[in-house]
Amino acid sequence: MSALVKQQELVKYIADKTKIDTNAILLVLKHEQAFIDKAKPDAKGNVNIDSDDIVDYVLSRRDVKLDELKVEMIMDAEMDFMMKKGKASYEK
Repeated sequence: MSALVKQQELVKYIADKTKIDTNAILLVLKHEQAFIDKAKPDAKGNVNIDSDDIVDYVLSRRDVKLDELKVEMIMDAEMDFMMKKGKASYEK
């Protein structure tokens, strides 16, 4: 399955769950990925990212017109999707 198909599946899942416009979802996901890409690993090679930091970063982007609750809804739905696919889990 191509990355585009997987992204389309993710965006559809988030849109169905949150009722937020797909263009807004794609924008949030783009900024979220940019934030993650800039994160530096610690001495063990782990990257620890606080979801509140990502939300703050996304909200600081001029082209994002969503409120904090909607950005959090998108990120929560994304995590739910990834957990259902076995690609993510919460740290214990």
